[in-house]
Amino acid sequence: MSRTDWEVVIGLEVHAQLNTASKIFSGASTAFGAEPNVQASAVDIALPGVLPVLNRGAVERAIRFGLAIGAHVAEKSVFARKNYFYPDLPKGYQISQMDLPVVQGGAITIRVGEGEQAYEKTVRLTRAHLEEDAGKSLHEDFHGMTGIDLNRAGTPLLEIVSEPDMRSSAEAVAYARSLHALVRWIDICDGNMQEGSFRCDANVSVRRKGATEFGTRREIKNLNSFRFLQQAIDFEVQWQIDTLEDGGRVQQATVLFDPDSGETRMMRSKEDAHDYRYFPDPDLLPLVVSPDWKARVQAGMPELPGAMKARFMDEWGLSAYDATTLTASKEVADFYQATVTAAGTALAKPCANWIMGDLAARLNKAELDIAASPVSAAQLAGLVTRIADNTISNAIGKKVFEALWNGEGASADEVIDKQGLKQVTDSGAIEAMIDEVLAANQKSVDEFRAGKEKAFNALVGQVMKASKGKASPAQVNELLKKKLG
Repeated sequence: MSRTDWEVVIGLEVHAQLNTASKIFSGASTAFGAEPNVQASAVDIALPGVLPVLNRGAVERAIRFGLAIGAHVAEKSVFARKNYFYPDLPKGYQISQMDLPVVQGGAITIRVGEGEQAYEKTVRLTRAHLEEDAGKSLHEDFHGMTGIDLNRAGTPLLEIVSEPDMRSSAEAVAYARSLHALVRWIDICDGNMQEGSFRCDANVSVRRKGATEFGTRREIKNLNSFRFLQQAIDFEVQWQIDTLEDGGRVQQATVLFDPDSGETRMMRSKEDAHDYRYFPDPDLLPLVVSPDWKARVQAGMPELPGAMKARFMDEWGLSAYDATTLTASKEVADFYQATVTAAGTALAKPCANWIMGDLAARLNKAELDIAASPVSAAQLAGLVTRIADNTISNAIGKKVFEALWNGEGASADEVIDKQGLKQVTDSGAIEAMIDEVLAANQKSVDEFRAGKEKAFNALVGQVMKASKGKASPAQVNELLKKKLG
């Protein structure tokens, strides 16, 4: 039986670290990279008699997320104690939300794949709830012992739980990327996966095609890169299919992914909610989000990717593909808008082409984010403007772009003047070059007149070469056709 006889079912639980300066229930710093245990307050390490105080900024970030995904932001939500015993959890419980989370429902529309095979899909969200992070167990360089760093204990998290709507690793990665872009767009999380600010748990199961009941799921924990997320799901899916086809049984479990081997391995049998003995935290009052508070947060929301995409299409004439690409991240969208503002909305499409083409290729090659681009939005706008007004050709524009990238001029105009790249538009000068090329390339002239169109392109190339690329291509084509009758 082939893999096509099986259907994959995936749901993701994503932990987004909220970018508050202090922790969710204490005033301790959340800054990354401090020496172990220097950012663990009396509240974080659960000294007797301490009480938690909820961070208002963490709540506002949760509200912002709920508004961004079209969810219900609960007017009343409750914090609970999730009881389990592990060395990096000083209290013996984690403060989280269970029955009444602050964000309920909502959805995200994702784009899966590239080109003609691409498609859009809506992934429903179950909930997003506030909770505190645990500490960290360190197993290296302790002479066979384990060290405990409690700096992360109490760091504010928003756990975002999807419905099991995804049917492939490609859809799961597209969803995770969209969610990653969104939490950065609305400025609630820095999204730094290497530092643990954005971590994914994948719930994976398989069932035979046509079945209505879900199979037994296994949860892959703490995936901190999109590549690992895809590799882990693909391995886990194949493992479950092989196990079932060999007559075995999939046991509900928590598993870890080993990037070195590319395999998942069982860590422990999977707990259910009742195993954690949840109960309302008696030290924390219910969280009340008034309509006025929600309205104030709404007033401070940025334009969301979907609305910006629609505006780019309606007002600036971009295609759905271009608008989607340019709103994939806030940094790219901001750069594009700044470029169009400087160049003028009439040049919105050529600005898009340069950003998605030459600039994107150069950034990828240099492994740079667009925020670190050596060519600024204003410089790119100046370049696009000079191509549009025929000061330079598109081919010369690429030379100007390289010069700007290498810091050889403060603006496109400076590079053009310094390197003498201004386009030749004088008809008399172009005609003289054409006459010289025709006289030196009689064979190509005869081939063109015999009906070979390629010969015309060869003659155009010779004229452009003679002009060192400075002749207006449109004028060369027009005048050459006249000369050749």
